[in-house]
Amino acid sequence: MNLADESTSPISGLEMSRQSDLPGEQKRAAMDPPTILVVDDTPTNLELVASILEAEGFRTLAAGDGPTARGLSRAQQPDLILLDVLMPGETGFETCSQLKSDPLTADIPIIFLSALDDVKSKVTGLKIGGVDYIAKPVHGEEVLARVRVHLRIRETNRALVGQHRVRLEQLRDAQQAILVRPDDYPEARFAVHYKPLEEAGGDFYDVVPLGAGIFGYFVADISGHGVSAAFLTSAVKALLRQYAGPVFSPEDTMRAVDSVMGQMLGEERYLTACYARMNPQTHQLTVIGAGHPPLILVTRNGVPRTVELASDPLGVFGAAILRRQDLRVSKGDRFFMYTDGLIESSAGGGRRQGLERLVDACVRHRATPLGESAARIVAELRPPDQDVEDDLLLLAAEVGQ
Repeated sequence: MNLADESTSPISGLEMSRQSDLPGEQKRAAMDPPTILVVDDTPTNLELVASILEAEGFRTLAAGDGPTARGLSRAQQPDLILLDVLMPGETGFETCSQLKSDPLTADIPIIFLSALDDVKSKVTGLKIGGVDYIAKPVHGEEVLARVRVHLRIRETNRALVGQHRVRLEQLRDAQQAILVRPDDYPEARFAVHYKPLEEAGGDFYDVVPLGAGIFGYFVADISGHGVSAAFLTSAVKALLRQYAGPVFSPEDTMRAVDSVMGQMLGEERYLTACYARMNPQTHQLTVIGAGHPPLILVTRNGVPRTVELASDPLGVFGAAILRRQDLRVSKGDRFFMYTDGLIESSAGGGRRQGLERLVDACVRHRATPLGESAARIVAELRPPDQDVEDDLLLLAAEVGQ
């Protein structure tokens, strides 16, 4: 059966009665037939193509113009679109471009059916996102063959994406599992907000009990994002737990991490870190910096102080130069450790201005319940509707006793 050449008769908003009875948001069951959207301004062509597809068990939708096709695509989510090129008002090429720019319809494969069989038209259709181009008049067997090929390709791609997603979710869950929660050590008096840019992040934190009510607070930023950086967080945690304790000074702990990570990290990979050891009995907070943004200390009276230590990142130079500062703190004082995604943004302002905004937010929230403070500060600096460019991590801790 051949499909006639395109007509120029204008038909707007044409929809066939063959449309699925299922609502657009309802997912197609695994055994349901694929749905094909046919778009053509000639009713005869619509009927012919639909009959070819339905005779082989496919479900069909139909539209006589581009805007109707785009609306149906968003609502019904067809598995594939057969798209005419020469249509009044909005051409098939224009319809395709808009479909590909819409996140809801961008991954629907589009096959052009057109009387324009010159190379330039075919190349144009493929460049703007079409997966295939069939010149009219077409044979029913050719249409079926190409539809089946591209449906199989799409299902294969979906399966691969699904497998990749499952692996990333497993990695994310594994990474989340190694992160301590405030409920794990209530006496450590801390709160944390961590939002990785991707499924798994390169930012990391830990809170380590060191005995006699003493705790170590650790925040690090491993260069890069995603899977490769996330895999290293478990190694950092293991090292930290092994080399933190009464036997090791804070410098010893950081040097051990530096030594081992230097052997594990490849060229141009490193991590910045900040390690704070809080002894509530002596009211001493010891801070070790390793190329990391400054720790922020806010007294219970609302007086801020930044502890900026010029030091090397870990895993780069073989033996990093580390800086230490001992601070006298009082009950009710709070300190904040974070990664640079919270103070850096391409939207403007720069790192120094970002730090100033963070300090101001920490002061404003000095009386906010500790459990809510980290999330509120992050939401203030990076509202939920704002695009982020890096992992976001903020750890807030309060001095007890």
